[in-house]
Amino acid sequence: MTFAERKKEFELQIQNAETIAISGHMNPDGDCIGSCLGLYTYIVEQYPEKQVTLLLEPVQEKFSFLKYADQITQKKESTEPYDLFFSLDCSDTERLHEFKKYFEEAKYKICVDHHFTNQGFGDLQFIVPDASSTCEVLFSMFDWEKISSACAQDLYMGIVHDTGVFKHTNTTRKTMETAGALLEKGIHSEDIIDRTFYKKSYVQNQILGRALMESIVLLHGKVIFSIIRKRDFDFYGINSSDLDGIIDQLRVTEGIECAILLYEKEDGNFKVSMRSNDAVDVSAIAQIFGGGGHIKAAGCTVHGQPRDIVMNITHMVEHQLNESGEKQESIYDKRNS
Repeated sequence: MTFAERKKEFELQIQNAETIAISGHMNPDGDCIGSCLGLYTYIVEQYPEKQVTLLLEPVQEKFSFLKYADQITQKKESTEPYDLFFSLDCSDTERLHEFKKYFEEAKYKICVDHHFTNQGFGDLQFIVPDASSTCEVLFSMFDWEKISSACAQDLYMGIVHDTGVFKHTNTTRKTMETAGALLEKGIHSEDIIDRTFYKKSYVQNQILGRALMESIVLLHGKVIFSIIRKRDFDFYGINSSDLDGIIDQLRVTEGIECAILLYEKEDGNFKVSMRSNDAVDVSAIAQIFGGGGHIKAAGCTVHGQPRDIVMNITHMVEHQLNESGEKQESIYDKRNS
């Protein structure tokens, strides 16, 4: 099917469905939240008679100002399968976590995503690896006239988060054109960016400072890591959402090619977040541990001692850097032969 044909089918399925569910990946980030709320808004404003359920794990308080954020739930009210189920920003069904079973039993399933690791699932797919975010994909699926200011705010917010406020390499001309078009809907970009991206609480600044102060540099200054233990969570009274921004601050340390942040989970496992600059594909490393993500931003959950986890990742980073260096030398030799 062409994109136009799939877009038509997308609208048709919404029109025919009585019960609709929208869900995204576990530990929802800005793009996941923005795409789920954006699609929810798009549907309920056109079809107020539809029963639309927004299934997401609890989101951070900073996103509560977005319209319909109060509709997010973790419960399925009816025992009947949904007529239509949207999976957003998930590279595979496992990422839906506890909502996976509802997706699988639904009568019709639509997958909307931008992760290049997505092999495709569902009855209808909108998978665009070149897109900056799932919100950018949704924008291309929606009719311009039907995008309200509230919907535009959601989509813009998601794009902002997955592009790091338009500074990541996934920011393309189309991304900027999409963001510009959304601004024409009357949204306040500076408010969205400050409230959901930059603003931090006092305790969040404290844990950021501690993570930076206790960070360690490896591999001749090319790798930096920091660890947040469960005792730190208890001492500061924080949760994982309070760690936003730490990994990116580690990444911009001068000379760093790969930043690693570990935090201890309740079950003793460690959640690993990785960011890279130019020469390292952290998604390839994350996949080895059963995780995933993008070339320059990825994550996974690993069991073991943090020292062993960091050293294993560092060896993989070193291998990639050596391969990259060999390729550069080969290109240089060819040019001078």
